[in-house]
Amino acid sequence: MEAKTEKLVIIGSGPAGLTAAIYGCRADLEPLVYMGTKYGGQLMLTSEVENFPGFPDPVLGPDLISKMKSQAERLGARLVQEDVVRVDFKKYPFEVYTGSGVTRALAVILATGANPRRLNMQSEMRLMGKGVSNCAVCDGFFFRGKKVAVVGGGDTAMEEATFLTKFASAVQVIHRRGELRASAALKKEAMANPKISFIWDSAVTEVLGDGRVQGARVKNLKTGAEKDVSLDGLFVAIGYDPNTEIFRGQVELDPKGYIAVRNGTESSVPGVFVAGDVHDFRYRQAITAAADGCKALLDAEKFVKQKLEVELVS
Repeated sequence: MEAKTEKLVIIGSGPAGLTAAIYGCRADLEPLVYMGTKYGGQLMLTSEVENFPGFPDPVLGPDLISKMKSQAERLGARLVQEDVVRVDFKKYPFEVYTGSGVTRALAVILATGANPRRLNMQSEMRLMGKGVSNCAVCDGFFFRGKKVAVVGGGDTAMEEATFLTKFASAVQVIHRRGELRASAALKKEAMANPKISFIWDSAVTEVLGDGRVQGARVKNLKTGAEKDVSLDGLFVAIGYDPNTEIFRGQVELDPKGYIAVRNGTESSVPGVFVAGDVHDFRYRQAITAAADGCKALLDAEKFVKQKLEVELVS
């Protein structure tokens, strides 16, 4: 192999990518990590994290990423804050392109994550992590005895609403249509729950609050009438978009656009491995993403070892 070919390139810098980097250093793979210009994934927009093992006190999402980043750097990972703009997995060694050039790699781990769809309002982003959330499992505990709303009408929205009833005193579902898009079982469960009520044919036009969510302005899309709803939290559950566009045509994607995975972490291309929310549309937790990063690295380590052994023999 060419002298400049890397043993391992990791694309992404959330819990999956940084865990892969930490384990990659321990495996002597000298990982090169393309973090992206906006690094850290969804934890960078998360306030207090209470459910990540090893932190008896809550830790801010950006602080958790900072600790992972520092650990990877201390072990020897090379972290580059550049965006990958193109890949070529049809060549071997693989080619990864950034604005500054091309890098060749014996193995690649894809850990680019997914982005929750937004309501695209300034007030939503201003109060993100201050009562606005995209994850009931992550943040539901903070709303014990509080009034919350869930925006959406699909499976994810119904799962979030039902989960939140474990903590919240009342959950309102705000949906643009007059009926739910969720599966029959989830719809039945949500509609039978006495804590859940519905605001039909409506959309949130503004999140209200000064420093914390205090309510939402809701517009009826049929009549145009607006009303303010008093709330302590707003959960936006209108879907996720995996960051897979640059991999289209290079690895197999499923119908939702997530990277298709087989045998744990393998993509459709041998030597290209997958970790975190870029394939996981079910769990979407920092801890499961970190576990994926570990597994992807262990698989990549075996692959690289085999390639280097073949090269030595030849």
